[in-house]
Amino acid sequence: MSSTLAPKSLERSAASPRRRRHKWTTERIIFTTLNTSFLVLLGALMLYPLLNTLAISLNDGMDAVRGGIGIWPRVFSLKNYEVVLNMDSIYQAFIMSVLKTVVVVATNLLFTSMLAYALSRKEFIFRRPITLIFVLTLYFDAGLIPNYLLIKDLGMLNSFQAYWVPTIISAFNLIILRTYMKSIPEEITESARIDGAGEFRTWWQIIMPLCKPVLAVVGLFVAVGSWNAWLDTLLYNSGDPALTTLQYELQKLLASSMNAGANSGNSAANAASVGAGGQLTTPIALRSAITMVAAVPILLVYPFLQKHFVSGLMIGSVKG
Repeated sequence: MSSTLAPKSLERSAASPRRRRHKWTTERIIFTTLNTSFLVLLGALMLYPLLNTLAISLNDGMDAVRGGIGIWPRVFSLKNYEVVLNMDSIYQAFIMSVLKTVVVVATNLLFTSMLAYALSRKEFIFRRPITLIFVLTLYFDAGLIPNYLLIKDLGMLNSFQAYWVPTIISAFNLIILRTYMKSIPEEITESARIDGAGEFRTWWQIIMPLCKPVLAVVGLFVAVGSWNAWLDTLLYNSGDPALTTLQYELQKLLASSMNAGANSGNSAANAASVGAGGQLTTPIALRSAITMVAAVPILLVYPFLQKHFVSGLMIGSVKG
């Protein structure tokens, strides 16, 4: 009898710690409640500005200057988007912005990763002084006028090269990629060399596939920066309408609407401007519509890179 009961008692004693670990204690209930509440509150704080901007962009412009709009439009209207989308150059500028972003991301990742691979190799004796030179550029900048004179002397004014040539190498991204590549075991590259692979083939077929998570993170940062940039168009390519970008055109529209609104009266509540097609709107509503038009493409791309983006951040935090 005792021999038959012993295994059952042992099973119960072995299973009891497992059940005890999953038991909802008072401390665990309090922690889970506070943690969930904090994350929900933090998510709401992050989401509210976007929903508020969307609500104002979908609200009537004259009604929007009254304020008090939350996450739902008070007087629904698509007039603000009609003003933005009725611009003659909006679609040409959108195509140019997409082309510019794609080329900038591709060239930046290509050349920065090549240089990062070279600087991550221990057998490269000049890796430290070259890395130091690039690090110094993070602290010291020549300034706006020298950069403009350099682009002018290189003959890249009013040309597509002015968009991507100055961004071929990014010092900050170089440090990130170099640090990540140094964490890759040397045995992997040594085995590739034993199999007869050269440096270029090792970088392209071995290192680059292993760097997909960090490349996704860097690529997303570069894409957002390139997509939101409008100052480069103003400085280098404002003389060629074919090279205008979406952000530059939206910036011009916003500036003209705000100037018209300021000249129409002393009170901000009476400030109004006439957009393309004779549509009446206000600077605050037009600014929200412009923000949404410029943000939607990035919001559509991010879900496809989310998996690599999160894993790249996690791996970088562990290996960095």
